[in-house]
Amino acid sequence: MKAATTAILAYLLSSLLPFQPVSAQVVVSRTVYLMGTRTTLAVRTADRDVALRQLERMVRSLEQTDAELSTWRADSELGVLNQQPVGQSFGISAPLCRMWPELTAWHDETDKTFDPAIGALIDAWGLRRGGRVPSPAQLSAARVLTGFDHFDFDAVECRVTRKVHASLDAGAFGKGAGLRRLQRDYGGASAPWLVDLGGQVAVSERPVANAWPVAIAHPDRRDEVAIEIRLAGGSLATSGGSERSWVIAGQGVSHILDPRTGRPVNRRGSVSVWHQDPLVADVLSTALYVMGPEEGLRYAEANGLAVLFLADAPESDRAAVVTRASHLFRQLFLTADSSGVPSGS
Repeated sequence: MKAATTAILAYLLSSLLPFQPVSAQVVVSRTVYLMGTRTTLAVRTADRDVALRQLERMVRSLEQTDAELSTWRADSELGVLNQQPVGQSFGISAPLCRMWPELTAWHDETDKTFDPAIGALIDAWGLRRGGRVPSPAQLSAARVLTGFDHFDFDAVECRVTRKVHASLDAGAFGKGAGLRRLQRDYGGASAPWLVDLGGQVAVSERPVANAWPVAIAHPDRRDEVAIEIRLAGGSLATSGGSERSWVIAGQGVSHILDPRTGRPVNRRGSVSVWHQDPLVADVLSTALYVMGPEEGLRYAEANGLAVLFLADAPESDRAAVVTRASHLFRQLFLTADSSGVPSGS
């Protein structure tokens, strides 16, 4: 699940026009509810009708991803897969079949801090119903049913078999998958666009001079801008504990779970990951938040990733925020000549 801390929509949409003559440009936006979250799309062009038609096509593209991957609806492809009898193979769509090896690779690469098969834990903690604290027995039972290894994948036949009553959740990859599809279908030939899908932002490729302004929110006060960056391509995904969390029976319950322990990651702060591929940004923002700043930054530097960790400053300086960025993130976004895209991309 993703925290909607990346973009402050009013800020974004009010900042789209300054890069072109106002008389020549029209910014048209549309907000819909998909994959259990609010989604805002914006297109900029000289022709309002062109923008409206493109927005409609882009919404339909996201609706297709919603029909495939949303686990907020029982009739989605993942929803139906989660209802299949144990031991019975289920034919999956070509998009999910192509994606499955990627998900497996990231599950292994991140040492299981990214795990799509955490549905049992989400249910145990009641994350779709306002949160609750499971009993030790309930948590133990849910952990037994957690893990991507509980699914057998036949790449030749594009079929998946549940080995136990495990269930999948697309909270850490579904938004990225939808934004990746938009990038593929509405690349260079379309009018420039920006999409905020539940806190993950993706933009169409464009000249650096016309990069989109994007605000990264304060990790604890989401209505405040902590840092502004400029995106000329790719996607920025942010995960944090402030978006959806509860205090129940004196215990904090965050919406982000550590698949290895089965417990919420009750850490203050946020992590933002930029990547050219929205799916990778989505996966890694969750995985690195679970890892934490120390391990997450080591991982980022070792793998050449653009990563920013934010945390509250000490009580003596409530206006400040502690910033820890990887070398690539600083190079791309936090220096005077930052372009928002890596050289050669």
